[in-house]
Amino acid sequence: MSPFTVVIPARFASQRLPGKPLIDLAGKPMIQRVYEQAQLSRASRVVIATDDQRIADVVKSFDGECCMTRVDHVSGTDRVQEVTNTLGLALDHLVINVQGDEPLIPPEVINQLVDILERSPAPMATLAEPIETLEDLMDPNIVKVVTAENGDALYFSRAPIPWDRDHLANQIAEGARRHIGIYGYRVSLLNDFISWPPSHLEKIEKLEQLRIMERGVRINVQSAVVSIPPGIDTASDLERTLAVLAGQ
Repeated sequence: MSPFTVVIPARFASQRLPGKPLIDLAGKPMIQRVYEQAQLSRASRVVIATDDQRIADVVKSFDGECCMTRVDHVSGTDRVQEVTNTLGLALDHLVINVQGDEPLIPPEVINQLVDILERSPAPMATLAEPIETLEDLMDPNIVKVVTAENGDALYFSRAPIPWDRDHLANQIAEGARRHIGIYGYRVSLLNDFISWPPSHLEKIEKLEQLRIMERGVRINVQSAVVSIPPGIDTASDLERTLAVLAGQ
């Protein structure tokens, strides 16, 4: 099994939940819970990437590893690449990008991405889960993905895809899946990524993975081996996560 590094981008600024990485979740800041979940995976190293000293200070307080990055990154992927450069990781080293607002991320799915990269010719991998409600299908904050038979992504969108033409919005199309924002790639692809300007579709959908697809690079998408609780984007997400933690 290949050694790999988990990088967790964490920004203080958030339109809906300012200071989100430092929100208290049952006695621990959110970023600490994400870090601890990542450490339960097979990762040889877990690093938090931030441009904010307040986050860095909190990471230091729980003895986590932190890497300070520039403040002008366009995307989380750009921030992850800066970390791999700072750490001097080899071009073929595997990197897993875990979002800093996923305090309940199961370590099994982190390991799964590494397994996918080791057996797939695609240089990038990510995960998906079935969409179960019409509300989720129509929600632009939930990213959808459609794939080819081999699992390679055909498109990611905030729109409801695939669209069941015959039933319109009265039924979820068979195979509709939500994309889970966790990525795996090699350092070489990250280096290519930052050399490419933001793409046309990326700017429209506000989805950075489309920059890679528009360059003709394959992204393999597999169903998550375990259910992944939604991350925290809104106040209602926060309440739901607190309820889960209270029940543990």
